[in-house]
Amino acid sequence: MEVYSEKQQITAAIDAAKAKKLTLGLVPTMGALHEGHLQLVIKALEENDLVAVSIFVNPTQFDNPEDLDKYPRTLENDIALLKTVSATKIMVYAPTVDDVYEGNTVSETFDFDGLEHEMEGKFRDGHFDGVGTVVKRLFEIVKPHKAYFGEKDFQQLQIIKKLVEKHHMPLEIVGCKIHRESNGLAMSSRNTRLKPEFSTAAPFIYETLKTAKLKFGTKSATEVEEWVEKQFKNHELLKLEYFIISEVETLKPLKRKSNNKAYRAFIAVYADDIRLIDNIALN
Repeated sequence: MEVYSEKQQITAAIDAAKAKKLTLGLVPTMGALHEGHLQLVIKALEENDLVAVSIFVNPTQFDNPEDLDKYPRTLENDIALLKTVSATKIMVYAPTVDDVYEGNTVSETFDFDGLEHEMEGKFRDGHFDGVGTVVKRLFEIVKPHKAYFGEKDFQQLQIIKKLVEKHHMPLEIVGCKIHRESNGLAMSSRNTRLKPEFSTAAPFIYETLKTAKLKFGTKSATEVEEWVEKQFKNHELLKLEYFIISEVETLKPLKRKSNNKAYRAFIAVYADDIRLIDNIALN
């Protein structure tokens, strides 16, 4: 498996592959890979001749420096995991911060038509400018035909689609369904940091989402939101940051149900100092 740490190296390899008319998929990651990431890679391999996996902990999307420091960096393990999928059709781009940012580690400022101001945007200042900056740079370096993102970060997925649309970038964004642990917890690199008692409690998040989906069939968004808040108010370990029912297209909170719109429920919960997010389609 070829592992590149410099953009000149990977662009040369990609140019050679494209000269042979090979198609290329990109799976951008921050490493600490798990089965959820591998599912994205498998999907990308099904639809492309080659797949580039970027492994880069992007400093500009962290609003909390401590969170950036604690983020797991496990490159050797990540490469070993990717080899279990394919050793010949995957190339890895694991750059330094300087290789991506060229000595100027700051975010561009983006207008995502308001998507960036909802949910995560209200709680993580500048986060989506950081995401937009690094993803745009990765698209410019790798120039994939398709790029693959998980629906666990659904707001991010919608924002990246908007980035591609507004910057007229010639690629297709593919959203992939949430991959879950056997207990229902959405797979995340952060899950490995959960203390045992919080790991045992965390599946309550998805159980609550599933019940909220059932309630949404007969109750108003406000009633469902109040019910969810009550569940967490009574929980001894998990602390609710937000639960919001939003329109899929705009991500704006639902005011009144409409039969021709798609809705999704979004949740962020603290398990001790670990922040977990999840979401579920409601209709």
